[in-house]
Amino acid sequence: MMGRRLYVVTGTSRGLGAAIAKQLLGPRHVVLCLARHRNAALERAEGACEQWSVDLTQPGDAAARLGAWLSAQTSASFDGATLINNAAALTAVGSIADGDIAELSSALRVGLEAPLLLTAAFLRATRDWPAARRVLNISSGLGRRAMAGQAPYCATKAGLDHLTRALALDEALRPNGARLVSLAPGVIDTGMQQQLRAGNAAAFPEREHFVGLKQKGQLASPDEAAARVLAYLNRPDFGATPVADVRDA
Repeated sequence: MMGRRLYVVTGTSRGLGAAIAKQLLGPRHVVLCLARHRNAALERAEGACEQWSVDLTQPGDAAARLGAWLSAQTSASFDGATLINNAAALTAVGSIADGDIAELSSALRVGLEAPLLLTAAFLRATRDWPAARRVLNISSGLGRRAMAGQAPYCATKAGLDHLTRALALDEALRPNGARLVSLAPGVIDTGMQQQLRAGNAAAFPEREHFVGLKQKGQLASPDEAAARVLAYLNRPDFGATPVADVRDA
C-alpha cells in the first residue's frame, strides 16, 4: 500500500514520547514504539501502533532488533520513514563525584549510545529505500548551556547535537541521504522537571529556577510540546539546520 509513513519513536511509555506517538497515530501511519514499559493508552488508541518492550541501557540489542525488523519490510510500501530518538534519563541531582557509577553509565547509554546505535541501524537498513528519510533527535537547551548538578544529562545532549551535525554531513554525501535534526523542545511539564524541582539546592543552584517555571505556569504540557515538535518535523526545510530549537522556529 503506497502512501504510508513509518515512524519509530523511543521513550513512549510516558511524557513527551507518549504524546508524540499518540499524535502520530493515523490511518496512513505505522508507528513503532520502543520503551522499557508498554503504554496502555497507546494500546487502546486507534491506528497501526506496535510496541516493543526494550531496555535502552542495552542499546546494542535494541539496535540489532530494529535493523532486522526494518530489513524485513517492503521498502516500496512507505513514502516516508522517520526515527525519533526521544528517550533520555536523568541521574540523581548533584556532582558525578557523588553519583552511582551504574546509574551514570545507564544515563549515558540511554541518552547517547542508544540514539547513535539506533540511528546507525535505521540508516543502514533504509539506505536503499526510495522513501524520504528523517532522523529527529530530541535534545535540550542543556546540551548548549552547562548546568551544575546535571553533568551527565548536559553531556548526552551536547553529544547528541554534535552527533547530528556530523551525521548530517555524512548523509549529504549520499544519494537520497537522510535529513537529521537535533531539536530542543522547550521546557515541558514531565517527570524530569519534578526530579529537578526535588533536587538538593546545595548541589543544584538552579533548583529555584525550575520551581519558578512550574509556579509561573511556564511549562508546556507534553501534548503542546509534541505538537510543536511534530510541526517542526513536517517542515519542508527540515534538516537545513541540524541543531535547532522549537522556540526559535
